[in-house]
Amino acid sequence: MSSFDRRSFLRTSAAALALVPLSGLDRFALAAPARKSRVALVRTRDRRTGVMQALKLFDPKGIRGKRVVVKPNFNSADPTPGSTHNDTLAQLVAELYARGAGSVTLGEGSGPPAGSTRGIMEKKGTFDLARDGRFDVVNYDEIPESDWVAFTSEHWPRGFHLPRHVVEADYNVSTCCVKTHGYGGVFTMSLKLSVGLTPRAIRRDMHRSPDMRRMIAELNTGYRPQLVVLDGVDCFTDGGPGQGTLKQGNVMIVGDDRIAVDAVGVAVLKELGSNPAIMDRRIFEQEQIARAVELKLGAPSPAQIELVTGDAQSAAYASRIRGILDLG
Repeated sequence: MSSFDRRSFLRTSAAALALVPLSGLDRFALAAPARKSRVALVRTRDRRTGVMQALKLFDPKGIRGKRVVVKPNFNSADPTPGSTHNDTLAQLVAELYARGAGSVTLGEGSGPPAGSTRGIMEKKGTFDLARDGRFDVVNYDEIPESDWVAFTSEHWPRGFHLPRHVVEADYNVSTCCVKTHGYGGVFTMSLKLSVGLTPRAIRRDMHRSPDMRRMIAELNTGYRPQLVVLDGVDCFTDGGPGQGTLKQGNVMIVGDDRIAVDAVGVAVLKELGSNPAIMDRRIFEQEQIARAVELKLGAPSPAQIELVTGDAQSAAYASRIRGILDLG
């Protein structure tokens, strides 16, 4: 079991941060895109079909032979969108192997206050799924201090840590849900998924900070997923992250740009009708997204997002989402 508690974090941070004096931006930021950020969108109620079709549309490259690390949304074991649906995860892993992945490892650090990561995985049947799907599981509650990499950034006065096997992974994949966040985050999609990569000890300070949403964006300077799968089949339009007002979004979204994917996800919430924190602010004025744009983590504006569809129903829905995006 890891001994990486708050006291240990504070004790080791100063020395460790000397190893990574910058935020990681030079390594993981995207240059101002010469092309638009493509986001595949599939209208569906079937998660397995949605993952398969969206990945076919997006056509991700560079998976063959790679050690792939998958980050799900296991903050709790609550039903989707409280957590990643097993159908979404199982189909995603199958698609990665079909594209030649050398290995697949799922890594997660859940809660608090939801409970232990191992307990949540057991409730969700993750270990059985891993056996059947031929992937490994890493519990970030249980890794040693030497397996954390330290970073500095503007709104993290003591810095933050991310797992070494994520920072150094051949190929990172994020799979997340479309939902609001009732504890200050406003929404929780691919950018906020990074919170589950941090030691529990530092999350309390983040949730108490007025800079919480900027801090979320800054965590993303420490790594970059090459693929993001956002499940919007069911969505929380208020409340969250574990429980909330449930509406059917009927959409699967895939991209490789966290800003673009989250912008589309927020547009989905707006299209469904969400709470004032979503409805009363332009998408690119949301603090998570605005700070991520400052850090050059992806598309700087709606104009740099291209929606890709493969059928008439999805195209009609994408047209509505496009109109919402274009409002900013």
